[in-house]
Amino acid sequence: MVDLSPDEAGQLIEQALVMKQGGMRCLLPWRSVALLFEKPSLRTRVSFDLAVSQLGGHCLYLSPQEVGLGQRESVPDVARVLSRYVDCIVARVFSHETVALLAETATVSVINALSDLEHPCQALADFLTIREHKGRLAGVRLAYVGDGNNVARSLSLLAGMMGIDIVIASPEEYRLDDVTVTSARRLAASAGSSVVVTEDPVAAVNGADVVYTDTWTSMGQEHETTVRRKAFERFQVNGTLMAHAAPNALFMHCMPAHHGEEVTSEVLNGESSIVFDQAENRLHMQKAILSQILIPAD
Repeated sequence: MVDLSPDEAGQLIEQALVMKQGGMRCLLPWRSVALLFEKPSLRTRVSFDLAVSQLGGHCLYLSPQEVGLGQRESVPDVARVLSRYVDCIVARVFSHETVALLAETATVSVINALSDLEHPCQALADFLTIREHKGRLAGVRLAYVGDGNNVARSLSLLAGMMGIDIVIASPEEYRLDDVTVTSARRLAASAGSSVVVTEDPVAAVNGADVVYTDTWTSMGQEHETTVRRKAFERFQVNGTLMAHAAPNALFMHCMPAHHGEEVTSEVLNGESSIVFDQAENRLHMQKAILSQILIPAD
């Protein structure tokens, strides 16, 4: 996330909003993008594939079985080979070290479509969604309830850039790491906002304009499911917790959602939920990101 400046992040959000309102334009003729995925996906794959197509480019999906990234073939070799074929690599990987190595050795742009460290494209699309519904970003109070994971990390850093006050509620053993909190607070200080970490979900949600949660057990952590369910019992987003939020508060979830676990169906499918707006906005944000990277500056 910190690869972007606050101005660049803000410009991407506004550009995505304009592109969403303005329909399709052929901005990337003859441009090709490789989707290099170690993890399966619904929203990330479909949104990037359609974004490239709707902008007039060509998209190629490479599954884990086809490439064997870092196993059948080394990461640097994959990066260098793809750089001879395509104009951009979109990588969805388990380890952030993999996407960092891809970026280091590729001679074309590499987009982090998800790693264990961050999920920047998701956070940008989320803030586009908040901007649409609230008409602004600065001064919005965002409560994140759940695991201090890659999504929480990207949200906190982007909140710091955009002047959003964010409160993150997690069990102590799953709290957001100190390095990220320090970085987010430094960004927030420049934007006049705040970053708060707590173990109290009620305190976090109190007066919030937006309440956000994510799955308690991410892909690759399935062996921890039972332990995590017990640790996060108090952190379910339900009607009782949402009642502490501000009037007309919105509910967000990056999905996939586990109904009845981190969120009840009542909230997920309720009037306050904008989770499917979030999902749609992945497409518009991917368009903005790709056009920013692949269209030469004048």
